[in-house]
Amino acid sequence: RAARRSGENVEKTLLSSVKTGQPSLGRALDLQRKASSVGFDWNDPRAVLAKIREEVDEIEAALDDGKPDEIAAETGDLMFALVNLARHVETDPEMALRKTNAKFERRFGYIEQVLAARGRSLDDATLAEMDALWNEAKTKEAAE
Repeated sequence: RAARRSGENVEKTLLSSVKTGQPSLGRALDLQRKASSVGFDWNDPRAVLAKIREEVDEIEAALDDGKPDEIAAETGDLMFALVNLARHVETDPEMALRKTNAKFERRFGYIEQVLAARGRSLDDATLAEMDALWNEAKTKEAAE
C-alpha cells in the first residue's frame, strides 16, 4: 500500500514506520526490533559477538586501505552490531553508554586530581603515567 509524503508515492515497508528523526542508538534498536519481528535475527548473543568480530576485522582492513569513507562506514556497522548485542542481552544501549561515559569521566577526573596533587598537568604527563593512574582508578573503584 502506498502512503503519501510530500506529493510522492512512498511504498510502505516494515522499516518505514521507524522514525528517522530519533537519536541513532534508539533508531538502530527500533530497526533491529522490527527486523527481528519477522525472524531476521540471530538466536544467540554469541552469534552477534561473531558479527562484531567480523566488523572489527573489516575496520582493520579499511584502515589498511586508508580510505576514510570506508573506515567511517565500517565503524557505523560495528556500532550497529554493538546495539544489536545490547538488544540481545537486554541492555538499553543508551543507558549503557551513559554509564560508561560517567565511568570514563570519573576515571579521567582521578587522573587530573592526582596529577594536580603532584603539581603536574595533563600536558606534562606521559601516556604511560596517565594509563597507570587510569588503572589505579579502576582498582580503587573495584575495591569500593
